[in-house]
Amino acid sequence: MTTAAAAMIAATARLRAAGVDDPARDARLLLAHAARIEAARVTLIAPEDLAPDIEDRYEQLISLRAVRVPVSHLLGERHFYGRRFKVSREVLDPRPETETLVEAALAAPFTRVLDLGVGSGAILVTLLAENPRATGLGVDLSEAACLQASANAVLHRVEARCDIRRSDWFGAVEGLFDLIVSNPPYIPAAEIDGLSDEVRHHEPRMALTDEGDGLSAYRILAAQAARHLDAGGRLLAEFGQGQGEEVRAIFARAGWRDLALLDDLDGRARVLAAADPVRDEAP
Repeated sequence: MTTAAAAMIAATARLRAAGVDDPARDARLLLAHAARIEAARVTLIAPEDLAPDIEDRYEQLISLRAVRVPVSHLLGERHFYGRRFKVSREVLDPRPETETLVEAALAAPFTRVLDLGVGSGAILVTLLAENPRATGLGVDLSEAACLQASANAVLHRVEARCDIRRSDWFGAVEGLFDLIVSNPPYIPAAEIDGLSDEVRHHEPRMALTDEGDGLSAYRILAAQAARHLDAGGRLLAEFGQGQGEEVRAIFARAGWRDLALLDDLDGRARVLAAADPVRDEAP
């Protein structure tokens, strides 16, 4: 028999040798998952021998983590803005920096929100959960992502106010919104090979890159979003490191007159806030 403490020590060493960041944290989280307990209780079982079924589950989880399957995929969930969201390899993992976009969205009133590239639904579901008066539409080109977003809407009890559709950007979008949000694929294709194994091999490529310069989504947003934005409405779009000025210039050239770059908690420009576009005919 192996104690929980000994198993964690061995797992940590194994993950460290595999090049995993923060192996001790991952070893602890995965033991809690294998034992079906909260992570905070791991220290309580540390002196105890692991039951054979728990030891077998833990071995399988550590083996998968050692080949860089993300912890979130092994747990089946990820925390975002104080809530747990179901995730899989079919959707982009919600990341802490995206909470910058959520904070900006919640800083002003809105009643009707459109999420372009809804993915797991983390942004849209969070906004609806935080604003009980709002309704929303989330669209994604991936049918699997739409299913995942729908499941998370049910999980957080906003499904009655949440419409999820498969759409190529604005293709299936109708009507006007006072808030449009998007975390589009913004990684240039030339940079994909430099990403971590967790991201490169286990997250959907179509959610990471446009297979070009990483800016094509912003050109679409800048050109088409005004047709679906109510008077006085806002658009918020996340972008990658170092892309802020280019993204702002794309919107400026398209006639958006109120533009600002918002920093994340690390002080890096992360989100474009846009309003007051030049308008053509209504949708």
